[in-house]
Amino acid sequence: MRNHQFPGRSVVMSTDAMAATSQPMATQAALQILRDGGNALDAAIAASATLAVVESYSTGIGGDCFILYHEASSGKLHALNGSGRSAAAATIEAMQSRGHETMPEQGILAVTVPGAVDAWHCAHNRLGSLSFKDLLQPAIHYAEQGYAVSPIIAHNWKSCETLLSQTPEAAAAYLIDGKAPQAGMIHRQPDLAKSLRLIADQGRDAFYQGAIAEEIIRFSDSHNGLLSLDDLASHQSEWVDPISSDYRGYRVCEIPPNSQGITTLMALNILAQTEVSQFEHLSAGHIHLLSQAFSLAMAERDRFISDPEFNQLPVDELLSTEFAKTQFARIKMDQVLAQPVSSILPNHKNTVYLSVVDKSRNACSLINSVFYSWGSGLVAGSTGINLQNRGSGFTLEPGHFNQLEPRKRPMHTIIPAMVYQGEKPVLCFGVMAGQYQAMGQTYVLSNWIDYGMDIQQSLDAARFLLYDGELSVEAAISAETRNTLSGLGHQVAVADSPLGGGQAIYIDWENGVLHGGSDPRKDGMAAGF
Repeated sequence: MRNHQFPGRSVVMSTDAMAATSQPMATQAALQILRDGGNALDAAIAASATLAVVESYSTGIGGDCFILYHEASSGKLHALNGSGRSAAAATIEAMQSRGHETMPEQGILAVTVPGAVDAWHCAHNRLGSLSFKDLLQPAIHYAEQGYAVSPIIAHNWKSCETLLSQTPEAAAAYLIDGKAPQAGMIHRQPDLAKSLRLIADQGRDAFYQGAIAEEIIRFSDSHNGLLSLDDLASHQSEWVDPISSDYRGYRVCEIPPNSQGITTLMALNILAQTEVSQFEHLSAGHIHLLSQAFSLAMAERDRFISDPEFNQLPVDELLSTEFAKTQFARIKMDQVLAQPVSSILPNHKNTVYLSVVDKSRNACSLINSVFYSWGSGLVAGSTGINLQNRGSGFTLEPGHFNQLEPRKRPMHTIIPAMVYQGEKPVLCFGVMAGQYQAMGQTYVLSNWIDYGMDIQQSLDAARFLLYDGELSVEAAISAETRNTLSGLGHQVAVADSPLGGGQAIYIDWENGVLHGGSDPRKDGMAAGF
């Protein structure tokens, strides 16, 4: 139990249902859907749509969506890949002819087909219970009537004023007299409300074949983009088989590639070769071990993870116990791995995550993202839709698994997770923030399993990330620990902003109680009834 004399929050507990999101408005929208008789998927879609309005810098209908859904009646874990593809005209040569030797990080050439709306619709058709139109009403309300800008969102918004001022559409949608709204101000998005109403009334085809699609392509063409109407019309989400690994008696489930969920599983497999809890939590040894394991997993991610329709990916080999043992043997506790870390398998940025569990114990782990803050930085004409920059996840290196090719899905950072004990789900959770997500899932899960923390403590704990040779640590990690890590050879830097966010719901089957946690690095909350 946490020391109640120090700042912090308790785990939220309820018996019937629970939702955890990064904005109270979205959490309340989910709970209302649940009270109205909707299931966990219905509530998750309503919350995700609400977040597309009230947390637009992280998510939106111009982004992508992945879903893991435990269906209580069948015991099946459904997995939906709702990531969009590159344009049919997207080639390395097309980028080079436009003056790019590497993939642009933002702008129209980084835009891929948005997959979120189709993912919501596809999941709802299979698993939903209330009408799809009803699920979008909270989002439409906030877009039309306005919502209060919360403190963390306002802080991020301010840092993106320059990006948003570069095009008139983005400036009109997201700036007030050229400035970002301050915390406590009311923000409205009437153009986005019109788009949401069209989708509510006409379904996903309004986005991919109707007036919205036409306006997106008109806007893309006006900026020398590559997308076409056929790219949008041909898009469809894909039901996939989850991948999983065992970690100390728990089965951790992820979306397979092109998602980077396998990175979490590889890191956990490495940690399973030793007793993590032998190290004091957040000691130099603890941070060093997890960082090295994650670095090894990331090297394999960066080499292989891509669209499986274009390459045969060595998923089984990457998840094998033999490979994990070989990887663990590379870790030295008295020194860092050489940088950059190399793959050894032989040849043959911002996001919203939310968790919902209903009375029947259906559980929905959903993640929706436009990638960087405000995605591409572009709003598609009169639609009010901010377009993602997922195309920046490709490489222009010829022959690489993740090279840019027509109608291809990029390596994707967003990863929902579901954890089982036996045949029952016990933890529905996820961690946000681009490259940190796989490390964040590994760390939060280890906090919960290896150190016996409750899920709120697991999310609260100070974080660290080894990426591109730099070990970034949050300010709460002591100077003494940082110095010890430097002595091991780490290039240590105090993070200039918090590392990620996260939401989690633990299902206590024995007592019939749900435990909810929400990351204090965001403005959100867990709540139930």
